[in-house]
Amino acid sequence: MKILFLGDIVGKSGREAVLKHLPELKSQLKPDCIIVNAENAAHGFGITKPIASDLFNAGVDVVTTGNHIWDKQEILSYISQEKRLLRPHNYPSHLPGTGICEFENIKGQKIVVINIMGRLFMETLDDPFACIDTLLKPYILGRNAHAIFLDFHAETTSEKQAICHYVDGRVSAVVGTHTHVPTADERIFPKGTAYLTDAGMCGDYYNSIIGMQVAGSLGKFLKRIPYERMQPAEGEGTVCGAFITLLPNGLATSIERVRAGKPL
Repeated sequence: MKILFLGDIVGKSGREAVLKHLPELKSQLKPDCIIVNAENAAHGFGITKPIASDLFNAGVDVVTTGNHIWDKQEILSYISQEKRLLRPHNYPSHLPGTGICEFENIKGQKIVVINIMGRLFMETLDDPFACIDTLLKPYILGRNAHAIFLDFHAETTSEKQAICHYVDGRVSAVVGTHTHVPTADERIFPKGTAYLTDAGMCGDYYNSIIGMQVAGSLGKFLKRIPYERMQPAEGEGTVCGAFITLLPNGLATSIERVRAGKPL
């Protein structure tokens, strides 16, 4: 099995880049499953129903998110109905939506996608390690799940590596999101789980600070007081992500970084 994962979509630049380059990536890589993190897709903050619909119509199977999932209030009702749109599962259970999606692709392969958020320098959420244990209880990789993919939305490299060691051999892949910077540490962990600390973003890298316009972002550091709300950069976007190949038992044989569009 082959899984294509694309990192955080940031604003219109990121949306346009994904919709433009996804057909080419599908043709070249022939993925059996496409997962995209889109928590910053709506002008840099959150996601809306029309944006999610555009991604699903383009062939995306599951959309993951992170700490900006609630930035657009209209998503509260939509996420309750659309099971393919995930929010970090370790948010309080009374909130709408879920952080796990199980589906079958056109080949009849059962794929489980999980979305969890870290806690270091992030919001105080439920324990991500206990959360993943609970979510994995019904599944045995290679028996009743052909693939289990975890989008771990977290700030620190240590927490991301720790979660992968914790689930090594129990899931197919752990790919980090949130920092908007692609890392170069793709590898297979000892028990067969593919890992990448951060997939990077889909957006304007050339003239931005992690996808946002330079002036607003720089102002926060210079002024040290509340500054104007940051706006997403509007230049040509680059698509960044990861491509994972799995054995029949659901463990990984390879993970490669994916880039399409304007060079970084």
